[in-house]
Amino acid sequence: MKFIVDAQLPRLLAIRLRELGHEATHTLDLDAGNRTQDDTIADLAESIDAVVVTKDRDFLDTHLLHGKPPLLLMVATGNISNHRLLCLFETHISLIAQFFEQTTWVELNREGIILHG
Repeated sequence: MKFIVDAQLPRLLAIRLRELGHEATHTLDLDAGNRTQDDTIADLAESIDAVVVTKDRDFLDTHLLHGKPPLLLMVATGNISNHRLLCLFETHISLIAQFFEQTTWVELNREGIILHG
């Protein structure tokens, strides 16, 4: 599975996703870095069939209204440590990948994952 990790989340998440066998890019690795516009991220994700991983509510709004980005993983954990965030992904990554076979929007919170759509 391919992921683009948005600016509000640590670069460590993209690194850990790669360690777990997925393709992952953090916005810091894009030409404009963390200043990359949301529509540019959404277009890139669509062109490479990647899931946008974000805490940014704007992505959810544009996903629901316009279908962009086509695949969205909303991180709704509030402020947690990077260690706890990485543990959540490690615990749930298989189910996250499975859910994206069924829907276009998945939410990860402190308790687990929610399938939307």
